[in-house]
Amino acid sequence: MTTETPEPAPAPEAPAAPPGPPAPADAQPAPAGATITVTDVVEAGTEPGTQAGTEAEAEADADAGTGAETGSAAPARRISTARLMVAALLIGPLLGAVGGYAIQAGRAPTPLPPLQVGAPHYPATTLDEQAAAAARPKPLVVDGDLRKLLISKPDGAEQWDDFGYGDDSGWMSIGEKALSYGGADRRFRSMLQAGFRRDAFLAWRKGETKYLVELIQYDDDSSQSAVADINEAADGQPLDGGTINGYYSASDKQLTYAESTEKYYYGEAVARRGTVAMVITVYSPTQVNGDELKALAKLQWERLV
Repeated sequence: MTTETPEPAPAPEAPAAPPGPPAPADAQPAPAGATITVTDVVEAGTEPGTQAGTEAEAEADADAGTGAETGSAAPARRISTARLMVAALLIGPLLGAVGGYAIQAGRAPTPLPPLQVGAPHYPATTLDEQAAAAARPKPLVVDGDLRKLLISKPDGAEQWDDFGYGDDSGWMSIGEKALSYGGADRRFRSMLQAGFRRDAFLAWRKGETKYLVELIQYDDDSSQSAVADINEAADGQPLDGGTINGYYSASDKQLTYAESTEKYYYGEAVARRGTVAMVITVYSPTQVNGDELKALAKLQWERLV
């Protein structure tokens, strides 16, 4: 039996040395016989690489800084509508004032009127008070017995006592006249202040309808009181198309007598001539006929003028 001795395996080859960095293009070969030191090799071999690494690091740092700036930037703040409106309110008048000032500044100045004016002129002669009073128009004077100016009772009419006021003489005193109204004391003082002079009246009844015709005269200096009587009835219809200075009205509202439950309708006609006020009053259980009231007022007016 033959024993073969195995051959030893070949030893592994040593790894090849890694290639060195390429020499720079501008590197000059070392002269023959020159001694190359490690320092020279390091300086020659690593300088280009170091410069390239520095540039790469600078670019990386710039990119990182840009990214950091982009990522950490705060979102843009929005201005609220209220603030915009407040700003517009504040800036608008300011711009308007500036524009107005600029327009006004470009205009030619307007000359002001002189500060001194002429003295007032007075007539050379003084006013004669008596002559002025005499020239003033006087109210129409109606004098004499006013009862003679009253119309007559119509046929078939009965005497009526005007609710107990007045008497058969045909005159009504200021006290009796005041008592015919509510608040007699106040009415009495008012009539005195108005210049009440006298009151001639005629009253009658025809069926259930009552009529009262009065001629109330005021003092000559109190003719405006007669005008006031007309103005109280100014909301009515003009008498005779306006040719008569007066009005008439026939209400469609039912009223109640004082201290009674009896109902009535009211009609009134009022006119004025000078210092005399003509007043015609009608009390009826049915609505007063406006045409009949106007005809009665026209008949009395013709007697007055």
